[in-house]
Amino acid sequence: MKVLLITVAGSSTRFSRSLGKDTLKCVYYEKEFRQCLLYQLIYKSSFDKYVIVGGYKFDELTSAIDKYFVDIKEKIILVENIKFSEYGSGYSLYLGLKSAIETDFDELVFAEGDLWFDNDSFEQVLDHSQNVITYNNDVIDSHKSVVFYFDQNNFPHYIYDTNHNHLQIKQPFLSIYNSGQVWKFVDRDRVIDSFDAISEREWQGTNLVYIQKYYGDMKKDSIALVNFKQWLNCNTVEDFRKIPEE
Repeated sequence: MKVLLITVAGSSTRFSRSLGKDTLKCVYYEKEFRQCLLYQLIYKSSFDKYVIVGGYKFDELTSAIDKYFVDIKEKIILVENIKFSEYGSGYSLYLGLKSAIETDFDELVFAEGDLWFDNDSFEQVLDHSQNVITYNNDVIDSHKSVVFYFDQNNFPHYIYDTNHNHLQIKQPFLSIYNSGQVWKFVDRDRVIDSFDAISEREWQGTNLVYIQKYYGDMKKDSIALVNFKQWLNCNTVEDFRKIPEE
């Protein structure tokens, strides 16, 4: 069973500020609903189940799914994160993984819900039989980038500044990448073991705690790295308007 896990619980403060009104970013559109980030992500490929974790404007998310995703409604597991304003992104991932583990998945793809990326690159993620880490071609900017690097022993490490200030790497490294913020997990036992190994307090931080736990002891040659040729993190409405029209 192939499962896609999407987290869209955040309050999208920067996006709402850029638009001038409170907005649920993942279902925002300007011409037709199929433009919205959630629609584009879900219909990039076919999965057996879709786990969607919402929080901010949850009723609006529920209504949108009921109205626009009728053809796959029976495949959608909608999860509410009532702690979205108190905890970090890790708690949304916790809730999503908890639901995903209850399915019989053998492949699990996790994507943050404020992204747009090209279909061909995403198909490469799906085609790999290995665990996948993605990256993009954007300049690494400490104010917005999620960064991963491989240390001198070729093990991956993730860094991100939730205050959008500075990034620090305190050890020698061999290579560094701007994360595509999409991951593929193909080892069900490792998914569960990593899930169980994280404390309640750690789940209240960023989702990178889990990502690091899952991938941290894998060497680079055992991971498939996929480069998103086109990739946007839609922090603002200006970012959203850069999405190419199909």
